[in-house]
Formats: sequence, C-alpha cells, structure tokens
Amino acid sequence: MLAKTFKGLEEVLAQELIELGANDVQLERRAVSFRGDKALLYRANFCLRTAIRILVPIKTDKLKAKGSKPEDQVYEIAKSIDWSRFMTVDNTFVIDATVYSEFFHNSLFVTYRVKDAIVDYWSEKTGKRPNVNAQNPDIRINLHIGNDLLTLSLDSSGESLHKRGYRVATTEAPINEVLAAGMLRMAGWHGQSDFYDPMCGSGTLIIEAALMARNIAPGVFRQSYAFEKWPDFDADLWNDIYNDDSQEREFTHRIYGSDASFYAIRQATKNVKSAGVQHDIELKQIRLEELQGGKGLIMMNPPYGERLKSNKEMEDLYSAIGTALKHHFVDSTAWIISSNAAAMKCIGLKPSKKYHLLNGELDCQFNKYELFQGKRKDNNQ
Repeated sequence: MLAKTFKGLEEVLAQELIELGANDVQLERRAVSFRGDKALLYRANFCLRTAIRILVPIKTDKLKAKGSKPEDQVYEIAKSIDWSRFMTVDNTFVIDATVYSEFFHNSLFVTYRVKDAIVDYWSEKTGKRPNVNAQNPDIRINLHIGNDLLTLSLDSSGESLHKRGYRVATTEAPINEVLAAGMLRMAGWHGQSDFYDPMCGSGTLIIEAALMARNIAPGVFRQSYAFEKWPDFDADLWNDIYNDDSQEREFTHRIYGSDASFYAIRQATKNVKSAGVQHDIELKQIRLEELQGGKGLIMMNPPYGERLKSNKEMEDLYSAIGTALKHHFVDSTAWIISSNAAAMKCIGLKPSKKYHLLNGELDCQFNKYELFQGKRKDNNQ
C-alpha cells in the first residue's frame, strides 16, 4: 500500500505506520509505502493523522520508448487488468491522474485512455458500459506515471483524509489538518503539558492537539470511506475497528486557544464543539500583547503577509510574537510556521531546530524555540 502525505512529513507518517503495525515501511517522495492486511488498510484510513489518502496498487508496468504509441501502451496495460476483482459493471468510477513523464504532455488525455480501457473491458465482457461519476463515484482509481513507470491503484480513502469531518466553520487560510497533526507530532506532542495557540484562527491546531492528547482517532468524525464500496468490504471488521476506543486515554492538562479576532473565536468555538473536545479547550478573544501566558507547548501559524500586508506590519507582528514569548512563556517550548523568512528573523529568538514544510504551495520554515529565563548560555551550564 501507499500512504500519501505532504513534503516534509514522510518520516512522521512512517513512524505512525510502524506504530499501527505496518510491515516493510519505506519512505517515498511525499509518500510512505508499506505492507499489511485488510484490517491495517481500514486502520490506516481511520487512525493515521498525517496521511492524505491510502492507495492500493493493482498494476505496475513500464512504458517502452520503442513500439506502439505510449498512450496505446497505457490503454493495453489498463485493459489487461481483471476489473471484475475490484468493481462491477454497475459501479460508477472516476480516475485521478498524476503524470510526470516526457511521454505525455496532457494528463487528461492519459486519463481518457484508461477510462476507455475500463469501459471497453466491460463492454466486451457484459455488453454493458459502466459510467463515470466525478462527484460521488463508487470506485476511485489513481493513475500515476513517473517517467516510464505506470502505476494504477485503488484509492481506499475517497475524500482526502485531511477532511476529518469536524470542521463546520472556517476563517481565511486555515491550516490543513494533516499538516497541523504533522507539526504536532514533530514537536513531540502527546498531551504531556498545557498547550497554547495564541493565533488559533478557526481552531485546527488546538483541535488536533486535543484529539492527539486523548488519542481519539481522527476518522471518528468521517461519514464514509471509499473502501466501504469495494466488493470485498468486510462490514464486521470495519465495525470492530470503528467502535474500538480502547486506545483512548485521559488528558489532565488544558489547551488554550486565543485570537485577536472575535470572528475567529466564534468560528473556532463551533469547530471545537463539533469535534467534541470543548471540555479540554479554553477559547478567548485577546490580543497577543495582552496574553498572560504560562508554561507548556506553544504552537502558532501567524499570518505570512501573502495577502498584501506591508513588510512593516509583518515585522511589527513577528516582533510582538517574540516579545510575548520571551516575557509570558518562560521555561516553555514554542513552534512557529511561516513562509515569511524575513519576518521570522524579527522574532528575535534563535531557533534550536529548523524544518522545511509546505503549507499549500508555500515553502515554510517550521522553527522550534526554547524559551529560557535569561541568556541561553546560562541555561546550558
């Protein structure tokens, strides 16, 4: 199987898979390959916090530079598959394609050739044609061509796994749930202290922190997965996995989310209630400069200035972040993500660790800051 993720989260996802009991875990480009049984496939979709989707490869083949046209080779490879193992002629389907190859300049054209192959397979076998349904298909097929290597997979997830199901309200540019969970795991968060997000927006970081603290599976809010429509779907096995809460745990600390925006706090309140973690989270509308702070883990996703904010505004904001951290969160650890490298320097603290992550299309720094009383060298003695 193949679990897809964002750039920079591959090692975090691999560790999650190992904890789930996956075998032969291997890092790939924005993905992790692994082996396991049907139960692991279901658990991977239900439990993984840093995966976008789980693919099950059904055919891998090489395209040849000589011989028939590459698009005809794609057709023949797809048509050679025994599709009756994975669907019926009455199932609707859709094909998602990712193509990085000198053989093709148009991924849509390749998608059409695979679609033709599946339709022709069923026409010859039954005299009937299955239909394509891009909005709500029964079977979702993934086509990946990298250079000359073609892989056709079944997508077991359906909608991206970042769509947990708890988000009922949003603000401008919310952080992706998978990225938020990856950041929390990179920070070593498992509910061992209080947690603060002084720029919480619609609440993604604090909700993911609460779910991780209590070890509540992120898939518990989802309505459905693509594998539930597969011919070999095991409803009893899935019910056992879905209803097993034996891994959940107590959380004895508090999570604090705040924001200067009344609207953001209102939206965060809706999402926190939707996720059922309102007993663990305190929300407050307050400016960063007015925060009293405390001890624990701090994480924030401040504005990057991508939406026409002036350099001066950004520098002042990040300087205020540094001041608040130094004065109100002594003996704590802070993590900040931003694509604005110049503004990050205005925090005025030296990061003890730096990572590179992608937030959407934005190349971001994800920095760790140790917040000591006095000078760093005094605390290293």
